[in-house]
Amino acid sequence: MKLARAHNPEIAQSLNAIADLLELEEANPFRIRAYRNAARVVGGLGREVSEVVARGEELPKLPGIGADLADKIKTLATTGHLPLLDRLRRKTPHIAQELLQIQGLGPKRVKTLCDELDIHTIEQLRRAVIDGRVHDLPGFGPGTEEKLRQALEKRAKAPPSRWRLVVAESYVEPLLAYLRSAPSVGKVIVAGSYRRCQETVGDIDLLATAKAGAPVIAHFTSYEEVASVTASGPTRATVVLRSGLQVDLRVVAPESYGSALHYFTGSKAHNIAIRKMGLKRGFKINEYGVFRGAKRIAGASEEEVYAAVRLPFIPPELREDRGEIEAAVAGQLPQLVELADLRGDLHVHSNATDGHNTLEELARTGEERGYEYLAITDHSRHLAMTHGLDPRRLRQEMHRIERINAECKGCTLLRGIEVDILEDGTLDLPDDVLAELDLVVAAVHSKFALSREKQTARVLRAMERPYFTILAHPTGRLIGEREPYDVDMFRIIAAAKARGCFVELNAHPDRLDLTDLHCRMAKDAGVLVSIATDAHRAEELSYLRFGVGQARRGWLGKADVLNSRRLAQLRPLLTATMRR
Repeated sequence: MKLARAHNPEIAQSLNAIADLLELEEANPFRIRAYRNAARVVGGLGREVSEVVARGEELPKLPGIGADLADKIKTLATTGHLPLLDRLRRKTPHIAQELLQIQGLGPKRVKTLCDELDIHTIEQLRRAVIDGRVHDLPGFGPGTEEKLRQALEKRAKAPPSRWRLVVAESYVEPLLAYLRSAPSVGKVIVAGSYRRCQETVGDIDLLATAKAGAPVIAHFTSYEEVASVTASGPTRATVVLRSGLQVDLRVVAPESYGSALHYFTGSKAHNIAIRKMGLKRGFKINEYGVFRGAKRIAGASEEEVYAAVRLPFIPPELREDRGEIEAAVAGQLPQLVELADLRGDLHVHSNATDGHNTLEELARTGEERGYEYLAITDHSRHLAMTHGLDPRRLRQEMHRIERINAECKGCTLLRGIEVDILEDGTLDLPDDVLAELDLVVAAVHSKFALSREKQTARVLRAMERPYFTILAHPTGRLIGEREPYDVDMFRIIAAAKARGCFVELNAHPDRLDLTDLHCRMAKDAGVLVSIATDAHRAEELSYLRFGVGQARRGWLGKADVLNSRRLAQLRPLLTATMRR
């Protein structure tokens, strides 16, 4: 069997699986914690571990990872397997491993279900929930039983798996590099929902140009990470990678590149609308070109395709048939924000709470990235698991920030806090300490199950506090893991406009919160959006790219984004929200 390298998400997944199986065995808690920490660290790295190992380089010193665990990470990176994980899986009953895949069931609860109820199948678990035999178990309760029932229903109806952009990216980028090395290949690009920057993708659509007879398809299907070839022909092929991700490749002649790219980028609704416009002008538009009768009149570029129907180029992120064609006809397409437009990041965590880098390291990374500013927004005390800051520790951090700013002139650290919005709408820290900050980023981290009316009222009351700058991750969702809490975003955005504060587009690829529709709602209301990473490691500052993609889907331009301002322009906007 040919062994292939593993990507960082696969390594992290394997390390987490080891931790889960060790916890089922009731192994040493410190050992379990070491594997979970290693999974978090590897999952957040900016470089592929397998690439580092392939070059013969030593792994960088990773926090909390000793020599033995580093060797296991290298083994996973180079082979995709680890004997320890194989042994643990052989020892663990299949049903326990299956139960671990259900949302809300960690190792402790899985062990309880298997031991107390003698569960051997998913159907037995479903019957136990229906019969009400779960809520009396230790560590459960009526609320947990109901959530488990919902999770089982969701699992039964689950659509085909979707891939978060950051995970898909880790497979797409090396595959693109491999394809570009094929003999006689021209352009190679990703199309489909990935190019449109959708939050998740079901599969990957690739497009390549080459002359007839070039061995691009054979090169593609020979990629070392291909687990199976579903279809293969002279100009198209479909494969499934070892990870389970399906990839489709289409090879076209250079003169058809623009038409094919437009066709395979989608969306379907957008393409249909463009084709209808072509038909009205006597053209036929398909993946091979724009035709008048049998004569090709355009298609080498996407600009040619749009020009044929008298439209300007429409950016891929807008192609959802949500008014972009009408805006193009009227000459009112937005000039979308670019990553280069952002001057800094307004939501970053240090190791004072649950971050992994010092203030000095963050300032240095910000300078390396060319940022004018980073807002240090560590957690407040209510979130105990993060070792949140109380007033004394927050003031100590402010003093350290002031000292660093005096010594380092490259990237200014702004004094901030991610303060919890409590259930009654008050903030987790007193006004006198919040008044000393440059900005206050406020967030809901608890009581997600409140009714729509109560949750909305909670946030609205918080926004009326004297010191409130930005509402962080406004719906609290984690893509594929936690549904958004029920809140009336129309009222929230209207209140932000009235209050003069801002909303955040959390760029972390697990969140992407605001949605594209909420971004557009904020734009229409005239509420500035902060595109921020919520970074807990210096490497995660690069996640701004995902936020920019989401912002572009939401029609945001540079002027609509708070942190597109230079520091001198930003400070008055922040100060205006602090009612001193």
